[in-house]
Amino acid sequence: MGGREKNMTKKPGWLGRLGAGLSRLGQRLEERRRAEGESGEPGGPAVPGPDLPGRSAGSGEGAGSGEGAGNGPESVPAPPTYAPAVAARPDPVAAIPWGIRVAAEAGWRLLVLAGTLWVLMKVISTVQLVVLAFVAALLITALLQPTVARLTRWGLPRGPATALTAITGFLIMGLVGWFVVWQVLDNLGDISDRVRDGIDELKQWLLDSPFHVTEQQINDIAKNLSDTIGTNTEEITTAGLQGVTVLVEVITGILLTMFSTLFLLYDGRKVWGWVLKLVPAQARPGVAGAGPRAWRTLTAYVRGTVVVALIDAIFIGLGIYFLDVPLAVPLGVFIFLFAFIPLVGAVVSGALAVVVALVTQGMFTALMVLLVVLAVQQIEGHVLQPFILGRAVRVHPLAVVLTVATGGLVAGIGGAVVAVPLVAVTNTVVGFLRAFSYEQALRHAPPGAPRVVPEQS
Repeated sequence: MGGREKNMTKKPGWLGRLGAGLSRLGQRLEERRRAEGESGEPGGPAVPGPDLPGRSAGSGEGAGSGEGAGNGPESVPAPPTYAPAVAARPDPVAAIPWGIRVAAEAGWRLLVLAGTLWVLMKVISTVQLVVLAFVAALLITALLQPTVARLTRWGLPRGPATALTAITGFLIMGLVGWFVVWQVLDNLGDISDRVRDGIDELKQWLLDSPFHVTEQQINDIAKNLSDTIGTNTEEITTAGLQGVTVLVEVITGILLTMFSTLFLLYDGRKVWGWVLKLVPAQARPGVAGAGPRAWRTLTAYVRGTVVVALIDAIFIGLGIYFLDVPLAVPLGVFIFLFAFIPLVGAVVSGALAVVVALVTQGMFTALMVLLVVLAVQQIEGHVLQPFILGRAVRVHPLAVVLTVATGGLVAGIGGAVVAVPLVAVTNTVVGFLRAFSYEQALRHAPPGAPRVVPEQS
């Protein structure tokens, strides 16, 4: 009995030692297996990696329970030493050359600007009559506004001064137009006879000229012209019917121009104040300063062009009159009107005068008219334009030609007339805004900052 109790007391101690030994052996095996899994090679050095959630690094918790054995390694193994090194791909923006990126940035902005201009031109072409009438009213207002200001300074109220100036101006323009039409209709029969005689003289000159032109060739040309007119009778009739529509549009445009001129002469400052309210507050000071300067440029351009055109019309008209060319007065009026189209208008009006002299008076008179036109235009280009316009309108001749051509293609004669003053005003506005921006930058610049003087336009 006593021996059995003694053996029973020894048995738990032996079992406890056996269990502890097995636990230590299992812990060593688990540590070795973990080390081999992290290094990738048996017995290799362990590579530290992130611990799994809920398990601290180096802890032996649950090592003998078998929970970690079935879940695989706790961290991603490092690549082997023989694997090739793969370079990281660069950022796509950094891979594009700098010049291409600058061109792309400028390109999409130019596309947006071109789209905006295209939409604007479509809108203007839709309401072309209204736009041209308003622009014509601006030009007439720039011509008449100094007279209104002078009458106001003399003590006449604004309303009567505006009415008197506008009525006088429109009356003078109407009388000039009526006089031109009257002269053309009155001399139409005489011109027809002279044109017929001139054509006969031109035909005889061609026959006697060294160009070897035969009478059969001239008759063939005349026959082709007659056949062309007979074939296109329907088109000519359609053009005549369209001429009625054009006449209605012209009358409507004249009425719109008259009403717009009256309101601009009387309430020009209020209209400008209303326009300024539409401008964003941050840009309003610059626009408010550019507006008066643009108006002074427009006024100087219109008044200078009127003076130059009047001088051209008087001197060329007198030369045509003394050379006994018919329609001297109407041709002088046409020269005055075409002078509002710089460069191109002088060429067209001069060519018209030479052609009329050729078909009515012959080759010698046409050459004399050409000399008169060239002499007056040379005086205009080298004396009158610089002296009268001065530096108020500074536009390069190349810009003038391209602007007139573009305006003529977009809106016909009206576009050619308003193109150059539009460019002159734009040049003034851009120059002022550049200087204004420079002054604002200097005002807000920190002390000691370098100053760069902007280029003068």
